[in-house]
Parts: sequence; C-alpha cells; structure tokens
Amino acid sequence: MSENHRIGVLSDTHIPQRGARLPDAVLRHFEDVELILHAGDLSALAVLDQLSAYAPVEAVQGNVEQPEVVLALPLKRTLLVGGCEIGLVHILGERKDYRRNARREFMSARVIIFGHSHIPLLEDADGLMLLNPGSAMDRRREPTCTIAILTITDGAPAAEIIPV
Repeated sequence: MSENHRIGVLSDTHIPQRGARLPDAVLRHFEDVELILHAGDLSALAVLDQLSAYAPVEAVQGNVEQPEVVLALPLKRTLLVGGCEIGLVHILGERKDYRRNARREFMSARVIIFGHSHIPLLEDADGLMLLNPGSAMDRRREPTCTIAILTITDGAPAAEIIPV
C-alpha cells in the first residue's frame, strides 16, 4: 500500500493589507490536506489561526511582517514528510540564482518552497523541486492569484499550481 501525503502550500497573503481573511476560494482547496505550509509574508498571525482550522500549519516569516510574526516564526525551516525533505523559506534571491541559493540554504532537501515574487513556479530537475505557489491574495501582474498542492507519494514529490 502506498503512502500518500497531501499538503496545501501558499505564500504572500499580506493580511490585513489585502483583506481581512483568506478567501473561501483558497480555503476550499485545503479541506482535504493533512498539512499546510505558508512561505511567508503572512503579515499577521491571524492567518495561521484561520488555516489551522483545516490542518496543522508550518510557516516562516517573510520580509513584510508585523512584529508578532517576526517574533513567532523562523526565517527558514526544514520538514520531513513521508520520507521527503522539504525546505521552507520566503526569499531565494533573483530568478537566475534560485537553484544555487536553494542548495546553499537546504543542502539535502528534495523540495524547496518559497515565495516573495508573487510569481508561481514549479520546476523539478536534477533531484530538486522548486515550488513557489505565487500569491494567494495579491496577483500583481499575474493573471490570477494562486496556491499549490504538494503530494508526497512513497517519498516522491509532485505538485500542482492552482489558480484561485
């Protein structure tokens, strides 16, 4: 029997600047996940309370946070889910340096989740998956806001970016 883990991934919610709470269009995708990962720029800890009604939440601080978030969350963290090592951080630098910076920050991680740019990215090559879910609430120049679902099956990651 295969082991399957479904993880909700989001970043750059910017609450309350972008809204008082996460939209239902985002939350409905987290109804059947076992874990939620937030890659920073929550802005307020209330985001974690809202998400934790759906699943346990792990998060890192971004670069636009209220003091309560800076005090409560680390800049980066590593998790092991279903035999897959996941690195979680907000900023990986410039696009051309993502892979190099990811390896510097997380030497053995199979998946690196990050945010900051508000531009969704899913790239899986050479044993390293880079996953930026985009922004759940601030699309900037993107056509839609986005989140991601990461699935770990028997230690192997797969991901999907979802418009919301």
